[in-house]
Formats: sequence, C-alpha cells, structure tokens
Amino acid sequence: MPYVKWFNEVGIADVEEVGGKNASLGEMYQQLDSRGVSVPNGFATTSEAFRQFLAANGLEEYIAETLDGLDPDDVDDLQRRAKAIRTAIRRCDLPDELKAEITAAYRQLSEEAGVDMVDVAVRSSATAEDLPEASFAGQQETFLMIHGDADVHDAILKCFASLYNTRAVSYRIHMGIDETGIALSACIQRMVRSDKSSSGVIFTLDTDSGFPDVVYVTSCWGLGENIVQGKVVPDSFYVHKQRLRDGFEPLVGRRLGAKEQTMAYDEQALRITNDPTPQDRRDTMSISDAEVLQLARWSLVIEDHYTEHHGRPTPMDIEWAKDGITGDLFIVQARPETVHSRTRGSHTMKIHNLTESGTSLVDGLAVGKLIAHGTVRNVTDPQQMNQVEVGDVLVTEMTDPDWEPVMKRAAALVTERGGRTSHAAIVARELGIPAIVGTGPIDGALADGHRVTVSCAEGEVGHVYDGELAFEIEEIDFDTLPEVATTINLNVGDPSLAFTHAQLPADGIGLARMEFIFASHVGVHPLALTRPEELTPVLQREVDAHTVGYDDKREYLIDILAQGVGTLAAAFWPRPVLLRFSDFKSNEYATLLGGECFEPFEPNPMIGWRGASRYHHPDYRDGFELELAAVRRVREDMGFTNLKVMVPFCRTPEEGRLVLDVLAEGGLVRGENGLEVYVMAEIPSNVFCAPEYAELFDGFSIGSNDLTQLVLGVDRDSESVSDIFDERHPAVTRAITHLITSAHALDRKIGICGQAPSDHPEFAAFLVDQGIDSISVTPDALGKTIQTVAEVEAGTLRVDLATDRQVALARS
Repeated sequence: MPYVKWFNEVGIADVEEVGGKNASLGEMYQQLDSRGVSVPNGFATTSEAFRQFLAANGLEEYIAETLDGLDPDDVDDLQRRAKAIRTAIRRCDLPDELKAEITAAYRQLSEEAGVDMVDVAVRSSATAEDLPEASFAGQQETFLMIHGDADVHDAILKCFASLYNTRAVSYRIHMGIDETGIALSACIQRMVRSDKSSSGVIFTLDTDSGFPDVVYVTSCWGLGENIVQGKVVPDSFYVHKQRLRDGFEPLVGRRLGAKEQTMAYDEQALRITNDPTPQDRRDTMSISDAEVLQLARWSLVIEDHYTEHHGRPTPMDIEWAKDGITGDLFIVQARPETVHSRTRGSHTMKIHNLTESGTSLVDGLAVGKLIAHGTVRNVTDPQQMNQVEVGDVLVTEMTDPDWEPVMKRAAALVTERGGRTSHAAIVARELGIPAIVGTGPIDGALADGHRVTVSCAEGEVGHVYDGELAFEIEEIDFDTLPEVATTINLNVGDPSLAFTHAQLPADGIGLARMEFIFASHVGVHPLALTRPEELTPVLQREVDAHTVGYDDKREYLIDILAQGVGTLAAAFWPRPVLLRFSDFKSNEYATLLGGECFEPFEPNPMIGWRGASRYHHPDYRDGFELELAAVRRVREDMGFTNLKVMVPFCRTPEEGRLVLDVLAEGGLVRGENGLEVYVMAEIPSNVFCAPEYAELFDGFSIGSNDLTQLVLGVDRDSESVSDIFDERHPAVTRAITHLITSAHALDRKIGICGQAPSDHPEFAAFLVDQGIDSISVTPDALGKTIQTVAEVEAGTLRVDLATDRQVALARS
C-alpha cells in the first residue's frame, strides 16, 4: 500500500515519507508502548499520496506560478495567493486508488475498535513541520470527531489544502524551506473522547525561562484545542524531573486556571461546540495530582527516548488526552520543543529590570522575562493586520496561526484570553518578544495609539504600564566570571522567578522569605484557618471563598506554602536553599485576611511580637505548626532535602531552645535527614551571646538591615534620622567582625543575607576580607559581587571600609 502506512510501520526516521507528526507518533507507538506510554493507534497517508494527488489534478504548476515572486511581508497579497491555492485544492478530488487504500485502513481501524465506523482525529503532518529546527505549532489544520469513509476523505482533502494556509506559507518562506520539496501527510488516529473529560499540553521544560529540570503540564475540560488556540487559561502544574525519577512526588506547582470554555462534541447536533464552562467545573482542577504525576513520568520516557535518538538533550512539546468513557490517559502528539532548544548550551543570560515605577493599566500572565516599549494597536480580526506597524504592541482577544505573519512586526503581545501554552505565548517566545496573556476583558484600558511599557520581568504577573518606563538590561556571561572560594548565594523571594534565577551561576539560595509566599500566594492569616470559630460571620464567608476547593482549611495553607517553597527548592536542587520562617510584624500580619481578629495593636511592631517569639507562644503556635507541616512535605514527600531552615529575630538562647522544641514536635528535628537549622544574626544579643547560640544552631546568617537599626538605634523608615542608617558604620562592622570571628572559633558557618552587599560592593569586599563563609545577594548584583570577591581573594583589591564609606558619604 504505497499511499498508507500504519503507525507500527513508521518511525522517527520517516519524516520525508509521513511528516514530523506522524513519524513521531509511529516512533512512540512502536518503541514506547512497552514502557507504559499509551498512544492511540492510527495510520498516515504518505508524501507520495500527496504528490500523486497534485499530479492527478494538475496542481503542481499552478501552485508554483501562484507563489512565484511572493513578498511574505505583503500581508494582503500573501492572503490572496494562499487562499487561491486552497480553493483550487478543495475543488479537486482524491484519486480512486488513494481513496481505496484510505477506506481499507479506516475500516481495519474500526474493526480493531469493535465498531462499524470508529471516530477519528484527522491531523496534518507536513514534512517540514515538527522538526527540531522548525516547529511553529498549528501551521496546518486538525479535524476532530470524523466519522465514516466520506468524511475521512473530505477531512484529508482539507488537510492537504491547509498546507497552504497563509501562516504556513509565510513561515516556510522565513525559514528558507523549499516549496517544491514540501509535502503533507494526513494522520488518521483513533479519537480519544477527551471532550467528555479533559486534555492538555505538556512541555518537558519551563516554557518561559527554559529551565530544563521540570515538566510543565497544562489541562482543561474538553478538547485540548482550547489550550492550543489560546481560548482558555488552563490549570497548570510543575513536576521536578530528578526527584520524580528518584521515587518522590515532587509536584511543586499547581495553579487553578479559569478554563472559560469547554470544547465538546454535541451528540444531538453532530458537531463540535465550544460553550461556557459551568462555574463549579471552573473551580475544580480538570486533572488529579496522580494523573499529573503519571503524565510527567510518561513525558520523561518520551524525552529520554528522543534525547538518545538525537544524541543531545531534546525537550519535548507533548499533547495528551483523557478518555471520558474509559478513564484512560493517552499521548496524542509529541514534537521537539524549538524555542529554548536553539539556545541550549548558551553561557549568557540577559536580565531585564525596570528602573522606575508607573501605573499599571492591565495585568495578566507574564510570558518570558522581557520588557518592551511600544504603541498600542487594538486589532479584533486578522483582516485588520495591515494596521499593525513595526514596533507596535498588538492587543487582541486571542491569536491563532492566522495571525503569525503580522505578529513578527510587534514589539509585544497582549491578549485577553489564553495561558502560557497558548498560541500567542508560543509565538512570542519564538519571536523573542514579551507577551501578557489571559488579562480578561481590557474594555478600553489600552487606548489605540497610546505609548506603553510591557513588562514581563517582575514575576508571574505581567503589567502594561502607562508611558515609557526606563529599564536596563544586564547581560551576564558565565564564561567570563572568575572562580571564587567564598560561597555566593542569591536572595530569592518570588517562586515564579526561581527557574530563571536558578540558571545563574550561584551556589544556592541564602535567603528565601516565607512571608513573601504568605503575602503573594496565601493571603489568609494562619489563625483564621486553625481557629475559624473566632472569625466574624462575614470574615468566615470571605475565608471560605478564598480557600475554595479545600475542605480542610489547614490544608489550604500547607499546600500553598509547600508549593511555593518546593518550587524554590526544586529550582536550585541539589544546591542548598535556606528558608527563613515567617517574619511578619504584627501590623503586617493584620493585613492578611482575618488577621485583625488575632493581632494585637503595638506602638512599635519592629521590636514587638515577631519572629521566634511567636513560634512557641500559645497564641500563635498552631499557626506556626502549619509552616512546619509545609516544610516537612517539601523535604519528605517531594524529596527536597536541600531545604534548610532559619529562625529569625531570636532574642535569647532560651527562646531558641523553645523554638527548636516546637520544630522537633512538628517533625523537624535538627540533624535528622540532613536538616540544618540556622539563626538570623540581627540583634545585638546574637552577637554578644554567639557561643550560646552556636550550641543550638548549625550556623548564623547576618541580617544587616535589622542589625544596623538596632546597633545604631535608628528607624530607617524615619525621615528625621534615616541619614544615620548605614551598614558600613564602624559600630556595625565591628559587631559583624566579632560575630564572624566567634562563629569560626565555634566551628559554625556564617553568612550574610542582608541587603548591604547588594547595594555596596565595598561592603562585600569587607566581608570577604573578614573571612565570611557565604554572601547572599539579589540576582541583579550577582555578577558584580563575584568580580569583587574574586579581586579580594586574589589580593588585588584592598578594602579600607572607613575610607570608602567617607568617600561615598561625600559623594552623596
């Protein structure tokens, strides 16, 4: 049968015969079934079948003439010519011999399924699509729930025509792919009834940062075309690869998506519909944690297989579906990921940072970590694409492959709908421009012709700012950074930036703040979850609304904290991550939902009920125990034993003992399973009683901000005395020198996690000169700090902090 090949007859080497998609399906069907990966059976028409179709209908010469002299940047002409070719193809018919082979194969597939006519998906597989170097998703068409001989024939004909979609022709020209050598193979695959359940997309890396050590799974109700086309914000999950291989369950990220629509087959109307998703299903995850982990395991099998074949790391872009009738999971497509694969092995990184603040006009999911300026151009239909000029910010409801020719002109994209694996997100990464997706209705917030700044560099939320805000781009060349003996860590608070920062040449995280996760992800006061009976009825309803989906309200906080902390630990695995337990002050705790019912009024919260004194106190201990449960989950269930913990604002050694007792009762025993417990050195008593603290803790981490305030008696937020605040003052530096000397004499580690080394390179030099073990800085200060440390260690930089400080003061 020269025109049809079954999946078990083709493999990854047969791209020229059946296209990239079908070659990949055949490879998985043949090679990975024995390893547990389920792929629905099917068959493919060959490239010879396509060429015979063109020859039989005299289309080859017509296509060549129609495309001759085409300027792909002339969008109107491109659309006109491509449409003419598609129309010509649709007017033709498949040759009888080809029809006969397709019919025979379709009936055999139906017989395997035990029905007269099986439902199938008919997909396009071009010989220049899904290749490692060329893979714009969705260039050609897919047709679902096809039933019967005639409909299969018609869908294949439509696939043939879709080879000449506007976006496909434009892409091939830009990629330098010869039109005369291109062919299309149709994939006829048994349909998975995910319209009765869920489906989604998987990447075996983080799609934004390119971080390679996680599997990113997305899911929605119904057919997965809604995700691919960017019509919904899906549920999303992150799973750490190595700890999954090691037998743990490292599901480190879980985000409930809006899942605004559900695409399904209407049995009465005999057509596919896309209707609003009922609210209860929007509020429910469309896939279980166990299924996420199963899909992640399959994804590793697929990635490993393709990596072995190519002889290089090959991250994958995978589509999956769950059959709503049988409950079984299936892989329905897999292709090499192309955006980050092209930069694999690069030893440079660009970090974009805003240097001024502004008013955010629109917020959404940030795609990439870039910043751009541009003029707003609102476009509602691809037919208006000629309105977009080079450098504009393209604003629309959503994009699909028809938009690709004009998206190349844009400086940034903003879409009301879609998630991180939507069409707009994928193309934005391919083009290297920032995109903000899933904003919800913009409703005129972005006026046409208005200048804006699109920022995706501030975490998982992207912002469209009014006007042109200043920003800087720092490029770090890893190859030029010297080796240093001092440990250089990062201060990382936002888990959504962890995968990006983990790729920097740092030794680990020296400060991760638990309270950041409280504020940005939890939002509810811990005691509002452990003592809901003490809330007013109004607050009880608000807490219930905030924790929807969790029957056990304690589990809400444990789960959210564990995901945030687990993300940080996963990103830097196996490098150490030092987590500071929550250090909100009472007035800050009070701003959390329900906090007003539990927090006292304090005239001076800075030196009030904070840090260690809360953890063992009967009025807060049950709230702190939720933090301990989250840390245990990260270390024991997820397997991230690189996570260490730190106790802040510990006023006395006696208080330290009480806290360690609470940790032990919560299952965190210092020394067990490699657990290290540190203490913040930020109070003069930490300096003067260093020997007593050293008996209790594994090391010290200097908090230079609070230490400076308490040594100098200065509130740095007071305008009247803020000019006295200076970490480089002799009173502060003598305290630090004494602490470093004491720690080393007691065989304890000592580092610094305060802001001073990030702000003052000479302060970092002073610390190295005093023999500190580790310095933790903000990511933007990493390169400069490493250079400074190297010079001090080499003896080429001498530090006279008193002189340097006086020079700095004189300049100011």
